[in-house]
Amino acid sequence: MTVATDDLEALLEHASSGVAFDGLRVGETDDGYSLETPENGWTGLDGAEFRRALESCEEYVTNWRYWQETVGGEGTARRAFLRWCERAPLADAETDALAVHERYDALRDGIDREWGQLSITARFVDIDDPDGERVYDLWHVDDAESDLADLEVYDEPRAAREIATHDEDGRYRPLKTAPTLPAGWAFTGLSGDDLVDAVGFFYPATVANWHRERQGSLDVDHWLETAERQTGIYDVIDELPREAVEWMAEACCVDSQCLRRREWEYEEGDELDADGGDGPFPCREPCSLVIAAARKWAILESEEERTYELELTTSELNQLEELIDAVAEGRVDEIREADVNDGANRYRARYLRAKRFDEDGLEATQVDK
Repeated sequence: MTVATDDLEALLEHASSGVAFDGLRVGETDDGYSLETPENGWTGLDGAEFRRALESCEEYVTNWRYWQETVGGEGTARRAFLRWCERAPLADAETDALAVHERYDALRDGIDREWGQLSITARFVDIDDPDGERVYDLWHVDDAESDLADLEVYDEPRAAREIATHDEDGRYRPLKTAPTLPAGWAFTGLSGDDLVDAVGFFYPATVANWHRERQGSLDVDHWLETAERQTGIYDVIDELPREAVEWMAEACCVDSQCLRRREWEYEEGDELDADGGDGPFPCREPCSLVIAAARKWAILESEEERTYELELTTSELNQLEELIDAVAEGRVDEIREADVNDGANRYRARYLRAKRFDEDGLEATQVDK
């Protein structure tokens, strides 16, 4: 690997104002140029000596040029995300960050990261003679070990919007961060800008909110303040009891249902017990899907409880529990028709209906009138 003349000249231009980046330090005084890396240091260099010294630090020089000249955007979410992708140091001193020489070794094979159901690989454009230029590959985590020949390959980030619209069964995905992203596709050789755009089409606003959280500037709207500002048909959701908000968070806002990490609570200082998830990107407020569901639950919770009497065998009671669990966990389609040992088996459910339901529904008698 050889340092390009343009890279050397760019560093010469910046020397007078000083450079301190990823272990590379460059300066200029009346005594000449100074150059320092974690491995070596020089002072009092003239122009020719400075250039020769830079040649021996090519990884630091090309790394500086890539981030400062190619990527740019210091302080932006885009730049922070790209540095996260290759485990470069971030302002908050990420514990698994790699030094320049460690990253350069790793980038020859590719550095892998996961973002929800996305697998991201950062790598050099030219593995044999890298000049610091990176490109990025993007695919579904389930396809990370697949041959590209078996996948639908794209190079236009906007294609991600179409991929994310429906699940594997062709059903519309109203929640883009639900763990229902279909597999079977790949984006290869993306630029940094294109990668961030594609990720944004898959998971809108996640990069921006992740960055704001790392900077300590993520504004979180908790449940009660969100509910109280609703109007129209959603005005009723602030009447949802606190315990029902717990049930709602447990139903909707866990990793099996949404890959965002819930940061909102019932209200400031009043945390919910429900698990908020472990994803890398935060959820800063109840989403529109939760708001819509909360309206229905607020109406249902306003009903008075009644006591009903119905006749069931112990096995039938257990079967009702299995049916509810199978629907709640989304595993109904996984139950084989021949597996009549599973309480949620279709034939078992039809038998129970035939036995215990009449034309008006479940045979039950209200006890308290």
